[in-house]
Amino acid sequence: MTTADLSRATGDLFRAAVDRRDLAALEALLTEDVRLYSPVTFSPFDGRAAVMGLFGVLVRTFEDFRYVGRLDGTAETGADGTEAPSAILLFRAEVNGKQIHGMDLLQFDQAGLIREVTVMVRPRSAVHALGEAVHAGLVADGLFPAAR
Repeated sequence: MTTADLSRATGDLFRAAVDRRDLAALEALLTEDVRLYSPVTFSPFDGRAAVMGLFGVLVRTFEDFRYVGRLDGTAETGADGTEAPSAILLFRAEVNGKQIHGMDLLQFDQAGLIREVTVMVRPRSAVHALGEAVHAGLVADGLFPAAR
């Protein structure tokens, strides 16, 4: 199987795990040193434990989450600037009454595991609602300090 084939399969498994809200299945798809760039924090979430903590909050926060499209190709990674197999999963959701349009950019390593995730959402009011909800969830789970 080629790296592109592995990446495509992992992207399919990621989408299915998110659809099922299956955190164990998501965790198995991530490299140990995965990095997630969030639209609501300046610093990325580094490492599998931090990313899984965030995913735990997100599965509780998003309402009516659904993927609505997918694009495959390659993109330069933020971590080291190399080009890597990538997939963009387009999604729609709701958070506290705000409609969100977004995308998950997944970048894969040579084994097909996810080494980097970049999440983008719009509009600005949805980013604000998402930020407040995620912050509250991270604080509730003891993963973030209460003071902002």
